[in-house]
Amino acid sequence: MSSAFPASPGRDLAALPKAHLHLHFTGSMRPSTLRQLAEERGIRLPRSLTDDVALQVEPTRRGWFRFQRQYDAARAVVDSESAMRRIVHEAALDDAAEGSGRLELQVDPTSYAPFVGGLTPALEIVADQATRSEAETGVSIGLIVAASRTRHPLDARTLARLAARHAGRVIGFGLSNDERRGVTAEYGPAFTIARRAGLLSVPHGGELLGPTHVEDVVEHLAPTRLGHGVRAADDPELLDRIVGAGIGLEVCPASNASLGVVADPADVPLRQLVDAGAQIALGADDPLLFGSRLVDQYETARAIGFSDAELAGLAASSIRISAADEATRNRLLTGVEDWLSGPVQHPPTAGRGRTPAP
Repeated sequence: MSSAFPASPGRDLAALPKAHLHLHFTGSMRPSTLRQLAEERGIRLPRSLTDDVALQVEPTRRGWFRFQRQYDAARAVVDSESAMRRIVHEAALDDAAEGSGRLELQVDPTSYAPFVGGLTPALEIVADQATRSEAETGVSIGLIVAASRTRHPLDARTLARLAARHAGRVIGFGLSNDERRGVTAEYGPAFTIARRAGLLSVPHGGELLGPTHVEDVVEHLAPTRLGHGVRAADDPELLDRIVGAGIGLEVCPASNASLGVVADPADVPLRQLVDAGAQIALGADDPLLFGSRLVDQYETARAIGFSDAELAGLAASSIRISAADEATRNRLLTGVEDWLSGPVQHPPTAGRGRTPAP
């Protein structure tokens, strides 16, 4: 799975300190890990998960179904505590290799609960491994507990209460899956529970659906950050309101292209969002399926004309809108300044999107 763009002249983007704020638990899995776990369990994976070709679907319910079917096939191999711990640790290792000093990993414990004794043990396994991996890799890690639009809003309240009990290592509460499912307002009480516990509100919104949906999410879920949010660019007035409210945007160019939101990662309206003053964190979303990791998103920005100073600005923005503690933020922001003041090089970053081997 290689980068969508060849390496361009400039400073080494893997050395640029940054925060990774939009990465899903199963979707972060290394392809080599997926294949090994599947082989150990005697699970036959669909060819689309093993052919090293990025997923490409149309932006329809049928397209989302195809995406979800692949995601579910990958998730089927994650049926033990050891597998869960491995995914967390490898996500931290891979982020460290790409200059990410802060990772906020999104997980819905519902899918793994049957294998480890329930929702609480599932979240505690991920949280405990996050603590261990943070100490070993130096990557600061926060967790986001995410509810799904495909399940009843009461399930979201259960997850919000679970997240609230683990506030600290858990830093946020999200809502994911197909934006066309569920009634946004009905998930509002779950987000109220999370906010009262001091958690960030980080729902998905404005990827598959346009400005009206973004307005709905903003009104009912009071987001601190929006997962994606790129469709806000369709309505400059709405975008101005989002910027004025200080709502960050987690922009994932490769994901948007794979899911048919745009034809190509370079078509994501990143320049328009930045020029409007939006606070942005680039993210890889589900690199297992989209074949593109964090540095690749910065390569996309470079390919569409972002200078090293602007790339440093994107990295600094990701750090500022993270939930990292002040010391971590200051350390990473200082690192961004040091990166920008360093010499321009011509690093061999082509193919950075290939997931590291274990």
